[in-house]
Amino acid sequence: MKALVIHRYGDNSIAGIEDVPLPVPGPPEVLVKVRAASINPVDWKVREGKAKIFTGRTFPKVLGVECAGTVEQAGDGTTRFRKGDPVVLFAGVRRLGTFAEYACSAEDTVYPITGAVPFDQAACLPIAGLTALQSLRDHGRIEAGMQVLVNGASGGVGHIAVQVAKVLGAEVTGVCSGTNAGFVQGLGADRVIDYTREDFTLGSVRYDLIFDAVSMRSFGECKRVLSPRGVYVSTLPDRTLIAQLVTSFLPGKKARTMWVKPRAEDMTWMMDQLAAGKITVAIERSYPFGEVAAAFARSESGHARGKIVVAFG
Repeated sequence: MKALVIHRYGDNSIAGIEDVPLPVPGPPEVLVKVRAASINPVDWKVREGKAKIFTGRTFPKVLGVECAGTVEQAGDGTTRFRKGDPVVLFAGVRRLGTFAEYACSAEDTVYPITGAVPFDQAACLPIAGLTALQSLRDHGRIEAGMQVLVNGASGGVGHIAVQVAKVLGAEVTGVCSGTNAGFVQGLGADRVIDYTREDFTLGSVRYDLIFDAVSMRSFGECKRVLSPRGVYVSTLPDRTLIAQLVTSFLPGKKARTMWVKPRAEDMTWMMDQLAAGKITVAIERSYPFGEVAAAFARSESGHARGKIVVAFG
């Protein structure tokens, strides 16, 4: 089968499409014929070697942490899936392997696609979808009526977070460039701030929850505009861990960081919202697998609107 392979860590030029052996599902694992795979910042950070603590130094490696497709084969002991079932697969950074024609993972990290959700949107749920949901609900303790700000509201995680926050009843302010203001308003944001014209950390509005989906503003910068018991949530642990530790022992404003966790119940919730039309995953562009290098480059630019997806077949 064809797969995106690296033989060392480095920039976009060191990854290439190669022939590799077809994975064989062990017990209890599932082999999936990939229809779409999503690109996330973690993918190029893995390629660069910034996740060596998880990925190690053994090569070659097939890149990719999430995908959607159909079940090709179930290993011994698997009970939840049959050949042809549409599914989402969350391989994670330890296993990798989703930028390939076939991917394999443990049965408990494979989830059914329900409600006719398209493969390209489903492929984006394990990282971007669950990051948005868990950041707001579990770390931000979001409640109806809260004032919530999403920084990076037009990006892969941020645009989903805006919609999740609205579904959960919050008043949402989205921060993005002026060129993406209409897009973010269309997602349901009650207010949009153009960061090229206005610094939200210097404004007069106080927020109960600030979710920095792009980790561009620190807790120190944001705490001025947090309400007395407000929460700041970041997706970049190394910038927030000290603030999280300090504020955990003090009353008042809190800093929290998150690492997405694969949970079946959260995946079901996201699928239900997509199927009901309450949330949509915006795909800026779907690149054919042969153009995966261009897809990586677009993701690394930091200016993609919504998600970047690689399509197979």
